[in-house]
Amino acid sequence: MSLRYFELADDVYLEGRWELGHPQDAQGRDLEDSWQFRIGRPSSWEGSLRIPIDIPGSALDYSHAAFSTPVVTSRVASIFERLAPNDVQLFPVDIEGQSDDFFILNAIRRVNCIDEEASEEVQYWTPKNGLAEKVGTYLSVWGMHIDATRLGSARVFRPLHWEVVLVIPEDIKLALEAIGATGVWFQDVSPVR
Repeated sequence: MSLRYFELADDVYLEGRWELGHPQDAQGRDLEDSWQFRIGRPSSWEGSLRIPIDIPGSALDYSHAAFSTPVVTSRVASIFERLAPNDVQLFPVDIEGQSDDFFILNAIRRVNCIDEEASEEVQYWTPKNGLAEKVGTYLSVWGMHIDATRLGSARVFRPLHWEVVLVIPEDIKLALEAIGATGVWFQDVSPVR
């Protein structure tokens, strides 16, 4: 039996949930490069981080700050540290009014793994889109499936040229469900059998 994989996303449909703002430095200035935590590459950030709450509500174990930056509680962070230590960085972050420990979760691997034939629809940037540096990369991917034979040792990763997605293996999904992690939403992206 082959391992299944899932897109891990923020469940934006939870009623009464909080909405996190833009990651900031210790002086409260918005990070100009907060995208660095969601492109599938290691970050060299060394300073303190804080995230304001834009809309008050229930704190979540997994949620996104601005730019889809994953923010997790210490209990979620410990799952990633235990099951995928070579695939993630964790950056402590202060969230106003919260005494619990929170972290920005940075997946540091990108893998060329999208199975374009098995996915429902794949569109590419073209010269007519006006962004020459993106030509040939994914404009959109619907009903994504991955080719697990291309993963190598990667367990937690972002698909190359479609870094808006965070992919995890089934054992991490099951571990998150076992602790009752709030805010998580999963979409099966396993290879088509």
